[in-house]
Amino acid sequence: MARKKKIENEIQNPLADNVHIQGAGTVKDEGITQTLKSNYMPYAMSVILSRAIPEIDGFKPSHRKLLYTMYNMGLLQGGTVKSANIVGRTMQLNPHGDASIYETMIRLARGNESLLYPFVESKGNFGKAYSKNMMYAASRYTEAKLAPISKELFEDINKDTVDFVDNYDNTMKEPTLLPVTFPSILCNVTTGIAVGMASSIVSFNLGEICDTTVALIKNPDHDIAETLPAPDFVGGGYVVYDKDELDRIYKTGRGSVKVRAKYTYDKAYNCIDVTEIPPTTTCEAIIDKIVELVKTNKIKELSDLRDETDLKGLRITLDLKRGVDPDALMTKLYKMTPLEDSFACNFNVLIKGYPRVLGVRDILLEWIDFRLECIRRRTQFTLGKKQEKLHLLQGLEKILLDIDKAIKIIRNTEAESDVVPNLMIGFGIDKVQAEYVAEIKLRHLNREYILKRTKDIEDLIKDIEELQGILDSKNKQKKIIIKELNEVKDKYSGERKSPILYEVDEFDTAVEAEIPDYPVTLFITKEGYLNKIRTANLRMSGEQKVKEGDEVDKTFECSNKDELLVFTDKGQVYKAKVDDFPDGKASQLGAYVPVKLEMEPDEKVVYICVIHEYVGYMLFVFENGKVAKVDITAYQTKTNRKKLLKAYSLKSPLACCEYIEQDGEFVLCSSSGRMLILNTGALTPKTSKDTIGVSVMTQKKNHKVESMHPYVEGEFEKAWRFRTKNLPAAGALPGAGDNAAQISF
Repeated sequence: MARKKKIENEIQNPLADNVHIQGAGTVKDEGITQTLKSNYMPYAMSVILSRAIPEIDGFKPSHRKLLYTMYNMGLLQGGTVKSANIVGRTMQLNPHGDASIYETMIRLARGNESLLYPFVESKGNFGKAYSKNMMYAASRYTEAKLAPISKELFEDINKDTVDFVDNYDNTMKEPTLLPVTFPSILCNVTTGIAVGMASSIVSFNLGEICDTTVALIKNPDHDIAETLPAPDFVGGGYVVYDKDELDRIYKTGRGSVKVRAKYTYDKAYNCIDVTEIPPTTTCEAIIDKIVELVKTNKIKELSDLRDETDLKGLRITLDLKRGVDPDALMTKLYKMTPLEDSFACNFNVLIKGYPRVLGVRDILLEWIDFRLECIRRRTQFTLGKKQEKLHLLQGLEKILLDIDKAIKIIRNTEAESDVVPNLMIGFGIDKVQAEYVAEIKLRHLNREYILKRTKDIEDLIKDIEELQGILDSKNKQKKIIIKELNEVKDKYSGERKSPILYEVDEFDTAVEAEIPDYPVTLFITKEGYLNKIRTANLRMSGEQKVKEGDEVDKTFECSNKDELLVFTDKGQVYKAKVDDFPDGKASQLGAYVPVKLEMEPDEKVVYICVIHEYVGYMLFVFENGKVAKVDITAYQTKTNRKKLLKAYSLKSPLACCEYIEQDGEFVLCSSSGRMLILNTGALTPKTSKDTIGVSVMTQKKNHKVESMHPYVEGEFEKAWRFRTKNLPAAGALPGAGDNAAQISF
């Protein structure tokens, strides 16, 4: 009964136990603007300044606290440790719970594939950024350590390069920024939502960023588009090039970048494998959208859809119905699904405590100023240490003049407190020097020890002069930054993961009509005329008609569904389908290729080849003796693009080119009369179309490579004279027997 009565009293008067709290239970009449100002604004400022927006070193506070904890744990070297251990230690700096700290580590880890340049090496299941279903394991099961590139985050951090502040309970110190040796803020994707503002920073290739920063240091007016072509993403995919949009991002920090998934077609199983997707989506979102389109009959070309993502990586498999054109289907899917998506850029960065939206140029200039301050502070710290050491050694040097006198002073001094003053008086040294001398062990009071210590004085004086010169010269400080950037680039940079697609046409959701498949014969003349004749009608045709002074240069037997690659003297390649040209007769001249492909008025065709499947290589032989071997897949496009820029290098005049399906031997001929047999298997294929190639045939002054043709057994009497084990080589002059055996082409 007593308990029941007490509960009833508490219900009737819930504040009865709180009467001792002043003002408890009273209602305060306050305007909403005052409440927002006193309660909400401090919270908003905390989120903006201490949580969601990255600073110039590229990190949010949660990232910085975690990485600094791992650095203090010695995880730059040695093996991995349990993630739970790291999370627990990080709570000394970041008291926001183990779950949020572990999620921060997940995103920084290599295994999660969120960052282009991850700062944490992972062991165990860290999930995947491209999949919602592939969740990470608990922290007690996984292990981690700092990645090698993290060394660049903490270089000279203990040399007063950055400020340190107390942690939340004033028990230890933590850095306000990390003295990063490269612009990490633009090398990894960073997103965050604050109060009333957000940040979304795209990632760029480390090598390109370092080159751009070096160029800006040397010339603040440098056009960054020359060294920074487009963003780069850890998940790959194609970056759709849009010059105006990229210029806007570089200038203002706002805009969007289109990223398109990468796929391959497996002819044997008649399926499409999507292996790389945009960073803004997941494989589950893509699959759900495709399933929705199939259910609404907007996509009818699929027979099955599977998520085959495993430990080897991402793979979405689309099984096609018979007769479906995979490229045409992907054209529809790019338009209707997240297989093509846009990364919205909003380069909001904290600069000296203030959020600012900056373009790439301005961010790099701010980073350069930040790094200059780090170099200055590091140099000042080192200079101070060396000056202190020099000062002590100069005092020790004076003792060297009369060691016995120093011993006598110490021995005859009655009070310990008088030792330092007596040494100061006896040798004319200051208190710091006297303290140093007084602390020397008795065994070290000999000439040999003192001479060893004082011989460093000259080196210290030189070092101090050099350090003072760095402090007095901003150019020397900039040279140090350039040297460090080049070292970072050499150590950690790699090839782009996201190839760039230039001049992408607008997509049409309508699937192209099926191209009829039948054998044809192409006649291509030297002046650029192409005549297509059905092979079945060829026997009934007469001799191919040509213009006066013209002649047939090449003849191809192919399919009407094949493609043509037409290379021009302006370093461009025009793509067309054989079906684009009408069926003709031998009595007709055919179509004039430059007009048919809408080439530029002064553009000339230098080579035409027929592609059945994108297998093999393009060989480009330049007059300077270099040969470029480009994988033919570099010219393969997923859309019906008619022209590709930078089809080959224009740095040296092109002597000739050739499409080969497999490696073989070719004869290079120089204007000097020398010839060289080249096995193309010795050349490494490149994916960059405009590669300058490698030196193959050395040329004497005023001579050049003129031609190349396939080698035929028996062409040379002593073929071994024209072969070489090492490239480049000069080749050999044909002998009398070679000329007699030479086959004409």
